[in-house]
This record gives sequence, structure tokens and C-alpha cells, in this order.
Amino acid sequence: MHQIIYALVEASTTDEALAVGRSVFDRLVGTSPEYGAVFDYYVTFDDDSTSVGGKARWGELPTAEPIDSDSGQELLERGWEATKQEFERNLERVREGIQDLNTEAIMRDKELIRHACYNLGAYRGPSLFLYNEFAEGIRHRDQLGRVLESDEQMWIVPADVHY
Repeated sequence: MHQIIYALVEASTTDEALAVGRSVFDRLVGTSPEYGAVFDYYVTFDDDSTSVGGKARWGELPTAEPIDSDSGQELLERGWEATKQEFERNLERVREGIQDLNTEAIMRDKELIRHACYNLGAYRGPSLFLYNEFAEGIRHRDQLGRVLESDEQMWIVPADVHY
């Protein structure tokens, strides 16, 4: 499966933002042994070499945008809304499962209830769409606010990831 995720990074130029963003995405695909992979691979939107990801799949998106630009705000809103929707979807699945299923059914992961519980508690992976420059998923609005309060120029870098 593919999805678009976003890295929120401090940088002074587009090229620097893209480089820092790639560092975030490298961590998320586990390019070094110390980072556990949560995605299989990524494609940034400056890459024209693939026919299965990035622009080829999603169309044109900026390579990197200052967070205070109109385009940057639009990308940020997309990422935050996707994060909220995925959280609410998993929360509803958990609520229904706890109400409708017995202990044995939950243990067997009937209706993928345990998977939904896992997604609710995840710090990285497909249930999160925004990441800070340390490849940590942004899980709630206060955390997003703290990331955006940086004294440096903040940028948002989108990438298509596969999991």
C-alpha cells in the first residue's frame, strides 16, 4: 500500500529541507541498522525515475515548502487531517470491538481488533502522517504545536511511502 507522509524540518533553503526530509524518510525505511523500518521504501516528489510512486502515483506535489506559505499550510492540513481521521477510524474499531467481542475473540484478533489497538498506540508507521526531523510521529495537536514553534524556518517535505 502507498500513502503520502510529511516531514516537518528546520532548514533555510529548499535543497536543505529536502536533504533533511530524506534523512527522516531514510530512518523510517530503516536504511541504518539502528533504525527499525516501518515503511518499505519512499519516493520524494523531485524523483522522476519511477513509474510506481511519487509524481507517477499522486501527481505533482511540491518537493518542499515553507510551512508558512499557502502550499505549506495546505500540505500541513492534509497531513494533520489524515492523522486525525486514521486515529478516529482505529478508535471506533477498538470501541466497537471491546463492546461486541469477548476476550477470546479479541485475543484471536477477530475483526483485526488487536491491530487497531496497535495502530492507536503507534509512534511511527502507516497510522501517522506527520513526522518531526527525528522521524518521530506527531500524534497529537500539542506536539504539532511544539514542532511548529521553532525559531528556525520550518519546511514540510512530502514523500510517497510503501508499506
